[in-house]
Amino acid sequence: MTSTLKPYLNAVRATLQASLCIQNFDSRVVERHNKPEVEVRKSKELLLTPVVISRNENERVLIEGSVNSIRISIAIKKADDLERILCHKFMRFMMMRADSFVILRRKPIKDYDISFLITNTHSELMYRQKLVDFIISFMEDIDKEISEMKLSVNSRGRTCAEEFFKQFY
Repeated sequence: MTSTLKPYLNAVRATLQASLCIQNFDSRVVERHNKPEVEVRKSKELLLTPVVISRNENERVLIEGSVNSIRISIAIKKADDLERILCHKFMRFMMMRADSFVILRRKPIKDYDISFLITNTHSELMYRQKLVDFIISFMEDIDKEISEMKLSVNSRGRTCAEEFFKQFY
């Protein structure tokens, strides 16, 4: 883990732990309905101030809270075109399997790569600390995976180029 990643992840962890104080809140419009207020956005008094934690201009986390839900949107670093393509393909792969990940949203927020939605039901059924640990480990692993895929693609390209140029010698 790099020296700048640890404080960034610690800040995200502390903010997530503080914002996961969500509770059951019935809809004001329809009786016996419970919609995530962070998604519906009908009442401004039920929404908390969004928090953006940024490691650099490309890598940031948006945490939007409300009385009964929290939405975490992550923008992953993309230093070059290869990382941009790998990130897009990997996130598309993840979102196609959003049913397997209970808290993963199918569509991310604009300008972010992936989003999670945690409702009060999720926080009642799962341990809150485990939810935070999952998101932090996801952020660590996604960074490692994209770096490994980039190295793999570069070495594969180098091997292909060497094989191609062998025919000219």
